[in-house]
Amino acid sequence: MRVAVVGGGVAGSASAIALARIGAEVTLFEAYEDPAGPVGSFVSLSVNGLCALEALGCLEAVQRAGFPVDRQRMWSGRDRPLGDVPRGRRADDPLRSVTLMRADLVGALREEAMRAGARIAVGTRITTGDSHDPLTAGADLVVGADGIWSAVRRTLNPNAPEPRYAGLYSVSGVTDGPVRLPGVRPQGFNMVFARRGAFIYLPAPDGTVWWSAQVAAADPPDPAAVGLAELTESFRTEPTPLAMLRASSAVTAATLLHVLPPVARRHDGRTVLVGDAAHPVGAGQGASIAIEDAVALARELAAANGVPAALAAFDRIRHDRTGKLAKTAAANRDAKTAGPVAARLREIMMPFFFNRFYEKATGWLYDHDPGQLPVARTF
Repeated sequence: MRVAVVGGGVAGSASAIALARIGAEVTLFEAYEDPAGPVGSFVSLSVNGLCALEALGCLEAVQRAGFPVDRQRMWSGRDRPLGDVPRGRRADDPLRSVTLMRADLVGALREEAMRAGARIAVGTRITTGDSHDPLTAGADLVVGADGIWSAVRRTLNPNAPEPRYAGLYSVSGVTDGPVRLPGVRPQGFNMVFARRGAFIYLPAPDGTVWWSAQVAAADPPDPAAVGLAELTESFRTEPTPLAMLRASSAVTAATLLHVLPPVARRHDGRTVLVGDAAHPVGAGQGASIAIEDAVALARELAAANGVPAALAAFDRIRHDRTGKLAKTAAANRDAKTAGPVAARLREIMMPFFFNRFYEKATGWLYDHDPGQLPVARTF
């Protein structure tokens, strides 16, 4: 079976590994030399994503490229603790969430894809992915892994709505060195609910702090115009984010965050959408869900009698899970854009509810078993 994977980010590279593992002849097409995003942009993988990486055979490589994160702590803008729970896992799970630079994750996946036998063609843009595209015309299967602005999705859904701005933009950075903060601040994932959004920071093993500012703005800014001065103004009333920003000398370019209405058509008899091209889930799960998709797609292709049946089965088993997660992501966005009254209520109520109910609310996500990839077969 000849497979064309469109897009060489997390979803595409993971799909290339999975499909090559089951014996397909895979070519991955990527428009950019570096599809990993801005330098300094990082990503976290929860245990469901790590289990999917284990099925692909590259869990250890990804763990080496990042660092484990044991706890997730929530704070008010005034440094009041709001919650402290296991990060991206159930309390008794021996796996630990991993945080790493997006470029390192994509690099590890690409290396594994090539070891598995996939061919990677960079600098090659696919405009449709249909049978009229000369690069994919001979493929038995086209995997659209080309992100939220997917050209493959537009081919499947010519009249579908486009992504819309979500009222948030994100900027990441790394401090120039250690940062002295008030009080005891143990290692782990920290989120500060600020006056104008949320501020995430993680102390790294080298003593620096990785951070990401998610700023609420009704109108999308010019990404190139957002720098440390603008962020410092946005977080001027929150002492901890302010300390991080003052300890940094550079930031990534701002990224506008978008939402996408449910996609009506995610596959046909030859083409299928995975990752953000099909369902941008947010909630810190984008990479993990994309890797899950890759494993699930390969398993269905190995088990089904023909590509059309496999794609229908894949869409059926992924639909409810990704839809439920998208609703969680919408609630998270609302929390980051809350007004002053809602923010004050959160500060009062969250310490009581968050620790008690977090595991019950998220256990379904972390309990997912991706299964194992079967041995290579002849199609």
